[in-house]
Amino acid sequence: MPVSGASTRAVSRRAARPFALRGVRGGPAGLLAGLALVLVAAALAAALIGAAGIPITRLPAVMGLATGDPDLVARDRLILGAVRLPRVALAAAVGALLGVSGAIMQGLFRNPLADPGLIGVSAGAALSTAAMIVIGERIVASSGTALPLGTLPAAAFVGGLVTTAVLYRLATCEGRTAVAVLLLAGIAVGALAMAGLGLLIFLADDRQLRDIQFWMLGSLGGATWDKALALAPVLAAVCAALPFFSRGLDVLALGEAEAFHMGIEVQRLKRWAVVSVAAAVGASVAFSGVVGFIGIVVPHLVRLAAGPGHRLVLPGSLLLGAALLLAADTVARIVAAPAELPIGIVTALVGAPFFLALLLRRRVAGL
Repeated sequence: MPVSGASTRAVSRRAARPFALRGVRGGPAGLLAGLALVLVAAALAAALIGAAGIPITRLPAVMGLATGDPDLVARDRLILGAVRLPRVALAAAVGALLGVSGAIMQGLFRNPLADPGLIGVSAGAALSTAAMIVIGERIVASSGTALPLGTLPAAAFVGGLVTTAVLYRLATCEGRTAVAVLLLAGIAVGALAMAGLGLLIFLADDRQLRDIQFWMLGSLGGATWDKALALAPVLAAVCAALPFFSRGLDVLALGEAEAFHMGIEVQRLKRWAVVSVAAAVGASVAFSGVVGFIGIVVPHLVRLAAGPGHRLVLPGSLLLGAALLLAADTVARIVAAPAELPIGIVTALVGAPFFLALLLRRRVAGL
């Protein structure tokens, strides 16, 4: 018989208690405040550093708090308002969505190696976008027009959601969703989507290949305020759902049967977790392309400081994901200046060694 919500919260706290914060002043509040400061520092660096650098000493004049050279102030305001700040907002939103999606997936699968890409959302979004680039453009070109603005992000978002709906249907039988089947089906559907993507690449011309490369390697070069604002409702919805997910995922770590008897609606938790991850990752891919490893690296870094309790892991992953992608984008902009390195390459160069180190650590531990 399900027990009260108060008992559920008590079990959740007891499950996380052996992994109490070590060396973090201020406990949970101190950790989240520290991550928020890291995010602010990363955003400030991303806004000021670039091919046209803005010294921090000129920032008061740009903000109207001091006087300065009118020409330099006008230039700095133009760079910040039209280029840097929209990119900072978009990078922070994408990083936050990818980081918290990874934490949700790892909690749902009860596996620290789980990643949002495992359920095929990124592959489905990339396939849908490539199909629109190669096939959609040819159909539209035959009528003498061009693809409407926003078609590619919409295609990526819809492709991610359709892929998730198919996977959820495959993994659900008699009202119960098998997480293991969802994982295996995601791998299979992801492989099928990559095969379709390879076929589209074979059929594409040179310009279409460059467009597809943007989605596959990831880039924030086309950031605008409209794109950043388009992600705001998805980010707000995910943030609003974090308390529900944190309590449910903590108890789910004890097992599905135990979670049910503790009052958790396990099937509802699975359904909304998968839908939330699909919406978050689909929206992120729609505006930044495929950016890997954020979803697997960020939750681990947060757990090193906070332990496995999702009350801290989920908001911590959101903050650290935003900060990490801002840092990666800053590196991508300056390492090959004036050219710009695809951000997916930077995250892979950092994330892949971390993933291998994690695998070796688990092997040594006999896990």
